[in-house]
Amino acid sequence: MATSPLLALVGPTASGKTDASLVIAERLDAEIVSVDSMTVYRGMDVGTAKPSAEERSRIPHHLVDVADPDEEFSVARYQELARAAVAEIAARGRRALAAGGTGLYFRALADEFEFPATDPATRRALEDQAEREGPEALYRQLEAVDPRAAGKIEPGNVRRTVRALEVASVTGRRFSTFAEAWERYPGEHVRAAGVAIPPDVLRDRIERRVRAQFEGALLDEVRTLLDRGLGPSLTARQAIGYAEAALHLDGRMPLEDAIARTSKRTRALARRQIAWFRRDPRIHWFEAGPTGAIEVADEMTEYLRGFGGS
Repeated sequence: MATSPLLALVGPTASGKTDASLVIAERLDAEIVSVDSMTVYRGMDVGTAKPSAEERSRIPHHLVDVADPDEEFSVARYQELARAAVAEIAARGRRALAAGGTGLYFRALADEFEFPATDPATRRALEDQAEREGPEALYRQLEAVDPRAAGKIEPGNVRRTVRALEVASVTGRRFSTFAEAWERYPGEHVRAAGVAIPPDVLRDRIERRVRAQFEGALLDEVRTLLDRGLGPSLTARQAIGYAEAALHLDGRMPLEDAIARTSKRTRALARRQIAWFRRDPRIHWFEAGPTGAIEVADEMTEYLRGFGGS
C-alpha cells in the first residue's frame, strides 16, 4: 500500500480529469501521480490526451514519459515506480494526488497487491498443451490445482486459464490466493473523488475530442513514431487511436472511418472504466455536466482537503 495517505481523482476518459486535477493539486499543494497506462509512453502525447508541457510545468507530474513505445511496461513496474514517487513526494512534505482512469493502476498504487512473475517458457508450454489437448483439458487441470480460480474463469478462456496455471507453477501458490486482495477495499489510507458524467454528455465529449485529435496532430505523431521504427509494444499497441491512425496513413482506412472506430473504442473504454470504479466503495462521486470535471473541482477539493493531515 502507499506509504502515506493518498488522495485520488478518478473517472472515465474525456471526463475532464486533467483540468480538474491541476486546480485541485494547486489548492492542496499536491503533486500529480498519473494513473494512466498509456501516458507512460514517450512520444505518445496526442492520442493519449497527455498533460501538456505547460501543464506539467505548472504542477509536477510523475509516471508520465517513463517508457519508450516499443518497451513492455507492466502494472508491476508501474506499482514500483508509483509507490516510489509517492514516498519521495511525502519526504519533501508535499501530498500526492493520484489522477487518471486506469483502474488497475489505481488499485496497484493504493492497495496491497502482489503481481506474480511470468515465465515465458512455462506459458508457451501451457499454450502448446491447450492446442494439442484442447482448452477443456487445460481447464480440468486448473480445476484440480485451484478450484476457486477455476470457478471464476470461463472454461473456454484459454488466456486466463494459462495465466492461472503459470502462476501456480512459477510461485508454488494457487492463483486464487493472489486474487484475494481484490475483494478488499481498505479506506484508511485512501480518499478518492470520482467524476460522474451523464452518458450522452460523455459521448459528445469523446467524439469532439477524437475528431480534434485526428484533425490536429495525431496523424503526424503516429507518422513520426512509424518513421523512427518505434513499432508499439504489445502493451502500447492497446492505445486507442494509434492503430486507426496507422491504418489511415497506410491507405487502408478512410479518415472518417478511423475517427468513427476510435470514438467507438473510446466509448467502450469509458464504460469499462465506469464499471470498474463503481465497484470501489471508497470513491465518492461528483456529478459533472457538459464542461466536465472542472465544474465540480471546488466540491472535490473540499472533499479531499483535510484527509491525512493536508
